[in-house]
Amino acid sequence: MSRHRIAPQHPVATLLVVGWVATGSFLMTAAGDAPAVPRSEALTASPQPRPAAVPLPSPRTMGALRSGEIGRESGTRSEPEPEPEPTVDPDEALAARLAPVVKSTSVSLSVAVLDPEDGRTASYGVQAGTTYDTASIVKVDILVALLLHAQDEGRRLTAAERAYATSMIRVSDNASADALWSAIGGAPGLDAANRRLGLTSTTAGGDGLWGLTQTTASDQLVLLSAVFGDDSASDLSAASRAYVRELMAGIAADQDWGVSAAGPATGLKNGWLPRTATGLWDINSIGRITVDGHGYLLAVLSRGSASKEAGIALVEKVAGTAVPALGKPA
Repeated sequence: MSRHRIAPQHPVATLLVVGWVATGSFLMTAAGDAPAVPRSEALTASPQPRPAAVPLPSPRTMGALRSGEIGRESGTRSEPEPEPEPTVDPDEALAARLAPVVKSTSVSLSVAVLDPEDGRTASYGVQAGTTYDTASIVKVDILVALLLHAQDEGRRLTAAERAYATSMIRVSDNASADALWSAIGGAPGLDAANRRLGLTSTTAGGDGLWGLTQTTASDQLVLLSAVFGDDSASDLSAASRAYVRELMAGIAADQDWGVSAAGPATGLKNGWLPRTATGLWDINSIGRITVDGHGYLLAVLSRGSASKEAGIALVEKVAGTAVPALGKPA
């Protein structure tokens, strides 16, 4: 029996890699991995193709396979799901910002702010059944009621009405407000206009005392939206809205305070009223301001300040907290 010389094994040890995770089948490795055969068989057998070399996964890739970073089918890296941004209630944010102010005063306060572009709002002190004297901010409401009245009659304002409106808004002239209060039909006329506008918590002052009209900060945002909205759902026409904006943009310099402290005002009206029964002051401010080029509607109402100056300082401090409570615009 002849002896056959056994071919020496390749210096590289035989290596079998299980590649089921990556390819779904078993893989063989490169040259020298096939079992040795007798020389005589090697000389007589038909040459067989050598299996193609398959590169081994790198240690980093193997680690990724174990950790699940690479998808089983797509082979792509799966990014972790981003954590959702924590949501902060704007009302709670506003209350937190106002806490130091409220703690330091006995004055009753209410504030509301609206981003008219995306509808985001924040309010504080707006409670069912709680209202504030309007003082002279009602003059915007009187003018809007006058314009609705003229629209219903299919006419423009008379020269006298325009003169009254200008002095009533720009310098807060009370005699002009008296004249236009009569023109709209007094308290019933104002209430009728407010129902059309959607002011649900505002009641006109009785006995000709328009400054004692009761309102809320939220209702004042409804009124401001009727004036400054681009496409108001109210009956107020585009021409009428433009007219009110024009007058509110031209407030006398000595009355440029209040919500304008929070940002340049493109429309403003303030109100101040000493109450004879208590000797304390109602100080209010409404308008449209811009912060970082973005417009906001803002109303701050207060009662119980010891002086006009103290009330103005408080209202301006409160106004400065409102817009940041909304966060950055979308």
